[in-house]
Amino acid sequence: MEHERALSVSEAIHTAHMAVGSIPAFTVVGEVSGFRGPNSRSGHCYFQIKDASATMDVIVWRGIYAASGIRLEDGITVQMTGAFDIYEASGKLSFKAKTLSVAGEGLLRQQVAALAKKLEAEGLMDSTRKRKIPAFCTRVAVVTSLSGSVIEDVRRTLLRRNPLVELLCAGCSVQGATAAPTIIHALQVAAAAQPDCIMLVRGGGSYEDLMCFNDEALARTVAACPVPVVTGIGHEPDVTICDMVSDRRTSTPTAAAESVAPSLSEIVAAVNTRQDRLSQVMAAMVTAAKTSVDACANRTTLAMQSRLSIEKTHLDALAKHRCLTDPSSLVDDRVSALIQTEQRLMDALPRIVERRLHDVSVLGTRLTSAGARMTRPYELALDRQAASLQALSPLNVLSRGYSIVRTSAGAVVSEANQVSTHDQLTVMLRNGQLDVTVNTVQSNPSTE
Repeated sequence: MEHERALSVSEAIHTAHMAVGSIPAFTVVGEVSGFRGPNSRSGHCYFQIKDASATMDVIVWRGIYAASGIRLEDGITVQMTGAFDIYEASGKLSFKAKTLSVAGEGLLRQQVAALAKKLEAEGLMDSTRKRKIPAFCTRVAVVTSLSGSVIEDVRRTLLRRNPLVELLCAGCSVQGATAAPTIIHALQVAAAAQPDCIMLVRGGGSYEDLMCFNDEALARTVAACPVPVVTGIGHEPDVTICDMVSDRRTSTPTAAAESVAPSLSEIVAAVNTRQDRLSQVMAAMVTAAKTSVDACANRTTLAMQSRLSIEKTHLDALAKHRCLTDPSSLVDDRVSALIQTEQRLMDALPRIVERRLHDVSVLGTRLTSAGARMTRPYELALDRQAASLQALSPLNVLSRGYSIVRTSAGAVVSEANQVSTHDQLTVMLRNGQLDVTVNTVQSNPSTE
């Protein structure tokens, strides 16, 4: 048998490359795994897609990835159209995608992720906004399907842990495209009953089954509910938008019931623990208060003793005062002081009077001398004026034998015709006056 020529590695890979290149383009669906990209320099994406039993490498060029408008990440199910190719430098087989889109559940997850990002930006998932669930709820409302096993699980859990909790039920649909409005209505009905909290629960299911809990309107209703909301939707790995905006998220409906209803044994243990702590704190407070009171009592006793001692010393000093031992001494002292003051006054008065008399004498002499000097010019002037008056005085004329005749009215009579017979006249002489009656009136013809 003639041996065939052996191929080099390059020839073998080229042969495979040609054979693979003859395979027509096809569409494949798989889950993204090991995603790396976009490359920092080229912008291309490299990853694998897989199903339950196989994995293959995928290359998505930069332009194709940008045109797809999706964001790849591990776990997303994608649908791609393309063809196999072998990189001749390494002989590596890869699927080169020509088109790229999200398929099935992956598209739903992308939509949910976009909604979650939007609500998070609005602050609906902020932990500071969420309210604290009461530690011991006495009234609990459950929003779920009344036909499933979940409501019975919740009832059994509450009955087992704390039969004192009152359970209120608000039925709704928990699956399908029309479920979200019924859940919103049930939340409103439950909130109107004013329970301590509301449990929004349902059992496990596929991602599509839980999509009603990713509804935007329902999420906003949960966030705005006036009563704290506890969610228990699906199983442990399942996380919905309602879980993100609720006040408390639990993994299952049973876990939700357990979180709002502590068991009676836990309550009793908590009460006993708090009772012990309270007793210890009260004992410590009483001990500290007793110590403080004792210290205050000791300080008060010492302070009172010191104060009493000071007051006693003060009283003893006051008791020794002369006014208390001999009350009349106050009067005697005042009398003695008055006598001494009187004696000093009597001794001082003659000296004062003598000094004042001497001062008065000196001042009188000085005043007399000054008065004589001051009045002398006026005396001389007065003498001259008196001489002039004397020369002009009617009295001086009267001294030479003349007189002044006046009527009874006081008018001076200078003419005889000024009077009549029987008029009463007064004749003023140098010394004295005469009262006369006119008997006759004679006029001097020469003067007429």
